[in-house]
Amino acid sequence: MPTPLRQRAGLLQICLAGVLWGTGGLAVQVIREHAPLSAMTISAYRTTIAAVVLLLACVLMRQLGGVRRLLAERPLPTVFVGLATAAYQALYFASVVWVGVTVSTVVSLGVAPIALTVRDAVRHRRRPDLVEVLTIVAALTGLVLVSGSAGLGETGPHPTLGVLAAVASGSAYAVATAVGEPLARSTEPLVLTTAATVVGACGLVPVALLAGGPYTTSDPVALVTLFYLGALTFALAYALLYSGLRTTSSSAAVVATLCEPVTAAVAAAVFLDERLGVWGIVGVALVVAAIAGTAREQHPTGAGPVADPDPGRPRVTR
Repeated sequence: MPTPLRQRAGLLQICLAGVLWGTGGLAVQVIREHAPLSAMTISAYRTTIAAVVLLLACVLMRQLGGVRRLLAERPLPTVFVGLATAAYQALYFASVVWVGVTVSTVVSLGVAPIALTVRDAVRHRRRPDLVEVLTIVAALTGLVLVSGSAGLGETGPHPTLGVLAAVASGSAYAVATAVGEPLARSTEPLVLTTAATVVGACGLVPVALLAGGPYTTSDPVALVTLFYLGALTFALAYALLYSGLRTTSSSAAVVATLCEPVTAAVAAAVFLDERLGVWGIVGVALVVAAIAGTAREQHPTGAGPVADPDPGRPRVTR
């Protein structure tokens, strides 16, 4: 039984993971200010850096054999989860560029409660209960308010495209979650995260090359931020999550989920001067409430398809 001190330390680790995820969109904008790299190229760099770090961790933890076995024994679902997660990330980064950090994060996160509730209702052939209906209503209302604020043109250059990309990003995440759940029940988190991340990198790099350059930069700020994006907001964040879940209840993962949109909104307001207005802030609050309700209802385990609570991930960690 973990001591209270260890439980508090675990909760702090989970909160730090959420804060790291919440700075991902800001990091993308910092890179874009210092280097003319596309969202696709940045996504490819992030996933590749994370894959290298995770592979090194597997070598140190002697779990590289598990990665090879997973790819050999269950190649189709593993590859699908890796590619879906790569698509989710690329769409999210594109949304950040088009509509800003706050809207992209909140919208992509807000799609998850709706998608997960509908999926469970269809799977179990039952109508959603009152709590689930209220969650959907809160999420939908919040998404409309946040998207409407984006339409004012104060958060990014292409608000409509950005919102659509964020919705597609959240949908790709939901698909990755659904396909990855069986894998998550039978596979070590580090093994599954590494395998899916390597697959994602293999999928993103060729697409980024086909999308056109520039592919590289010599700007020191951009290079450091790229490393931060892959090593800290991806690999380290997941390590903190899984470490924290060892000493806290699994429902504590909700904290990380909620830290992400709050961190993203605050960082965007302070460093990027993004403003949503009163109704946009109300929308953010509704989406956060919907995420919390879904996460508590799902009793998250923190071992989803790919450690990635990059938005509203009740079961999967962005």
